[in-house]
Amino acid sequence: MPLTLMKRFICSVLLFLAAAALSPSSFAAALDTPLTCNESGHQFIADLAQQQMIDPTPTRVEHNSINAFSPVSGADLTAYGFHVFAVVGYEKDDPMFRVGDGEPLARSAYGVVVFGSESKVQSAVAGSGSTAIVHHVAPLVTAIFCKRS
Repeated sequence: MPLTLMKRFICSVLLFLAAAALSPSSFAAALDTPLTCNESGHQFIADLAQQQMIDPTPTRVEHNSINAFSPVSGADLTAYGFHVFAVVGYEKDDPMFRVGDGEPLARSAYGVVVFGSESKVQSAVAGSGSTAIVHHVAPLVTAIFCKRS
């Protein structure tokens, strides 16, 4: 009898491991709550970096000091139902951020860049009650942005 229980246990463990190996290695996060603009650029970027959702090293620094961060491989970030392909942020005098060669946009700013038309993104953000700024970047590319002076 103990041998039969051991076989069942081993079979159960093997089935669990097989299911884990076959499941996708991606992880998702909806950023709607932080995009209600109730936190700082530091908090927004630090939280995503700590959760290993973004690369903590900026891939680009704009003239106005906005730092762009890339989602890590396998991260599926969304904002108001739109796919996020870049995360942006800046906090004055914070070593987490690099400074651009121009005037900083704000003392603290953060947001995301999504695939979606400006009008559809604006409708989704407005419907949520967020105070975020929606900005057209390119056709079907829109930024959702929070800033503090």
